[in-house]
Amino acid sequence: MTDALLPAAPQPLEKENDGYFRKGCNPLAQTGRSKLQNQRAALNQQILKAVRMRTGAENLLKVATNPKVREQVRLELSFVNSDLQMLKEELEGLNISVGVYQNTEEAFTIPLIPLGLKETKDVDFSVVLKDFILEHYSEDGYLYEDEIADLMDLRQACRTPSRDEAGVELLMTYFIQLGFVESRFFPPTRQMGLLFTWDLAFQNIGIIQRAVQYDSLTGVPVSQQNLLLEKASVLFNTGALYTQIGTRCDRQTQAGLESAIDAFQRAAGVLNYLKETFTHTPSYDMSPAMLSVLVKMMLAQAQESVFEKISLPGIRNEFFMLVKVAQEAAKVGEVYQQLHAAMSQVPVKENIPYSWASLACVKGHHYSALAHYFTAILLIDHQVKPGTDLDHQEKCLSQLYDRMPEGLTPLATLKNDQQRRQLGKSHLRRAMTHHEESVREASLCKKLRSIEVLQKVLCAAQERSRLTYAQHQEDDDLLNLIDAPSVVAKTEQEVDIILPQFSKLTVTDFFQKLGPLSVFSANKRWTPPRSICFTAEEGDLGFTLRGNAPVQVHFLDPYCSASVAGAREGDYIVSIQLVDCKWLTVSEVMKLLKSFGEDEIEMKVVSLLDSTSSMHNKSATYSVGMQKTYSMICLAIDDDDK
Repeated sequence: MTDALLPAAPQPLEKENDGYFRKGCNPLAQTGRSKLQNQRAALNQQILKAVRMRTGAENLLKVATNPKVREQVRLELSFVNSDLQMLKEELEGLNISVGVYQNTEEAFTIPLIPLGLKETKDVDFSVVLKDFILEHYSEDGYLYEDEIADLMDLRQACRTPSRDEAGVELLMTYFIQLGFVESRFFPPTRQMGLLFTWDLAFQNIGIIQRAVQYDSLTGVPVSQQNLLLEKASVLFNTGALYTQIGTRCDRQTQAGLESAIDAFQRAAGVLNYLKETFTHTPSYDMSPAMLSVLVKMMLAQAQESVFEKISLPGIRNEFFMLVKVAQEAAKVGEVYQQLHAAMSQVPVKENIPYSWASLACVKGHHYSALAHYFTAILLIDHQVKPGTDLDHQEKCLSQLYDRMPEGLTPLATLKNDQQRRQLGKSHLRRAMTHHEESVREASLCKKLRSIEVLQKVLCAAQERSRLTYAQHQEDDDLLNLIDAPSVVAKTEQEVDIILPQFSKLTVTDFFQKLGPLSVFSANKRWTPPRSICFTAEEGDLGFTLRGNAPVQVHFLDPYCSASVAGAREGDYIVSIQLVDCKWLTVSEVMKLLKSFGEDEIEMKVVSLLDSTSSMHNKSATYSVGMQKTYSMICLAIDDDDK
């Protein structure tokens, strides 16, 4: 399956030496993701219609007294409930989406679960941001049309990110840019009137049904006049994109499996960051409980990929190799069992797609079965040969279990062929029990039954264990076999979350012309710019300068020309003779002021209205109590150099 189907011979349009398409996206892409979302949208309409019909029928049943009417309503309710059940199964099929995002190469591997991307509607920033720039920053908003257009273009590009590192970088760039936008234009005390709308990444029909009764979470898009939803949704999509990258890796190569492990760890990191940072999102698919489960799911899939990486070169019938593989399989089985337990807890149980929980249960049993199978093989086929390092083997066997079965010791078991075979057959019997459970669980879910490769893997593993047991089965096994102990879960590569590294991305604030963000932000208020017309008297400006950009007026002489013209100590200098000074340093502003000599200077300043505001710490004066101002010293130094 290709990522994109482009029209024949597209005509590129150049924009500042870049291609028509922003790196990391393709606006003309027709992806499997968008097809799924279109199907979800149509299905949601059917579901909501059925729910409304059900609600109407239930209300009618409550008030109806005629027996015939009540019987007719009950019949109608049975039809509606039947339709909802069918829609539920269809929605489950769309939610798991494993067929769309898997690697296209034919492979005998169990599918992994990706997350679908949340879809959004267009947002027009232009009117709101222009008005805010005029009102708050006292600048003409039309001077920032290009910057607003760049912001909207970036957002549009993020709706169709490519499934690769460039797509991830695109989403992370927009997320960082949203941090600038939030600081510039979103005061904490007011709503900006921008409505952000995002669909749920996955939906459960139970949520939609309960919405009728409780008017809470619904299967329809979530809308909010708050940048929080926008930022959280972009973060979620970043994590989801990593999951899609992970599932599309070639798991038949070491490099592909390494990439898959890395992608799932990074997905877990982004989703965990979202959980820790945004705790009050209005969408259930981004609730802390749900995100915790999704993080566990990504780490479980990373651990599964570790097992596949170790097994890829082939599993030799050698004692130490089999111990290692058995414990790796036990580790994967353990994390999937923990994942299934987490998915079975309320409220996650009611929201998570049923097929996801079923697959977690299936994998928990499948990998536990493999752990017992490989343990059985190492016991049954083991032979003590001359030169065998029995001490090392004894240590490994003792570490394979939390405790040996009663009456057995590691060294004695290694030396006794009969004991080894009996213990090995006990493991085979336990392996078959897990295989039976994995096959049974897969058969209970309609979606899993339709995944052919999953059925083949499960059945092949079950048949292998059955045939191995049949080769060594004896008539008295039922009486002599003990209960096989559990295999200790252990891995040579413990997976963990990899947090998003935003600092590695260099992102330029689109609206940096407004001035340094430390001062010119939405949570600070200023007076409108004031024009100060003054002259330097005998080379003395009458004030010093202080601070990083933007520069502040400091040590203002109350009788100087600038003070008489209206300057105040602490004013920020925003322009001099129409030259923007908001990003200039002390030395650059002083050099500009000196360039006018004793001619009249027009300087625009603003004053902070916040009483708690303070000046920058960095000062341009040379020492405390100096008689001359900084401007006079600079002029004197320059005169000496001439």
